[in-house]
Amino acid sequence: MLAARAAVLGRGAYLPIAEELARTAFSANGPVSGRPRVADLGCGTGYYAGHLSAARHEASFLLADRSPHAVRSALRAVPGATGVVLDIWRPLPLRDEVADVILNVFAPRNPKEFARILRPGGRVVVVVPRADHLRELRSSGLLVDVPAAKANAVTEQLAAAGLVRISEVPVQYVLPTDSDTRAMLAGMGPSAHHAGSLPGIPADGSADVTIAVDVLSFELASPPG
Repeated sequence: MLAARAAVLGRGAYLPIAEELARTAFSANGPVSGRPRVADLGCGTGYYAGHLSAARHEASFLLADRSPHAVRSALRAVPGATGVVLDIWRPLPLRDEVADVILNVFAPRNPKEFARILRPGGRVVVVVPRADHLRELRSSGLLVDVPAAKANAVTEQLAAAGLVRISEVPVQYVLPTDSDTRAMLAGMGPSAHHAGSLPGIPADGSADVTIAVDVLSFELASPPG
């Protein structure tokens, strides 16, 4: 799964998502002053953190994943970052109010812990798939369907921990693919064991695949009064 992810991201297949992620994380009304601390929770290969690092050289990064291989890969993508192997579902071994930006890209979420480690004025940036994401591959029946209105479900989940949504940016485009790229796209997620066979998608030649996600940002709710 990690190798497929690295190969697809290395080809620029998700570059528009990375660009929007950086814009949202460091927008004018966000934590742009000083030396922002970014925690990428579920960092994978470090591709997205690497993009943010290129946008803000002065930022410091914590790269966390439950996979030691992923953390090692991410540290190569963001030299000078700190890496830690952890389970996002469990209490995070981080101080209160330590992060200006929390990244959560196609990864599990721990809303209470996100709210605890986020600094006042900071933001949580979450990327979730839309219903149309990889629809040409999902039509084969071999990829897991995306729940309808996933962005709303995530918004409710984080709101319960005191995190309110402040922006939602859809990112959708058509990606021309060959058969190898289609197999790697399928191999990036929980349906990886089906990647070798995708009926309904031509085994040879090119085919367009829809990429569709929501980039959501959240901040701590203002205290009453």
